[in-house]
Amino acid sequence: MHHHPSRAVIVAGVVLTAVGATIPASAVTQPKAAATPSSPARIVNARWAGHCTYDRLVIDVQGGAPSVGVSRVSTLRYDPSGKKVPLAGKYFLSIRLSPAVAHDSAGKSLYKGPRLVKIPLYKLKGLALTGDFEGVVSFGTAFQTKPAYKVFKLHSPERVVLDVSHTNRC
Repeated sequence: MHHHPSRAVIVAGVVLTAVGATIPASAVTQPKAAATPSSPARIVNARWAGHCTYDRLVIDVQGGAPSVGVSRVSTLRYDPSGKKVPLAGKYFLSIRLSPAVAHDSAGKSLYKGPRLVKIPLYKLKGLALTGDFEGVVSFGTAFQTKPAYKVFKLHSPERVVLDVSHTNRC
């Protein structure tokens, strides 16, 4: 004899309905309430290092990992003023972390890293903290040649990583 699970469910439903069975409210799964927004990630530092086949930029985060967006831009601008960032380079990447802050509730900076710095690595030539505004922290990076890059997150401790590949220098 073959048992068909879908028929068994239908039969069970008919039987329960026929006998007037009720399901206690505690057994019914209620949809979860919308998650309350958690506090934004706190951006506390940026550091870099050159490796044999790539330059690495690490952005240190406290709290949960924010979402990260990286885009090529023709000019780096400070957010929200729109003023041009004075980093020398021919190619630029804008890195946006959200939701994130680089300051505490009193407005005091939590970010201890550089705000504008030349970097003497093979590919990575400069870094700027370009914004900490309305839940978005942004950085700009400068290069002399078009960067081939990948972005990912590492955990324990939380950090965002940008690796920019280059020919083997070792």
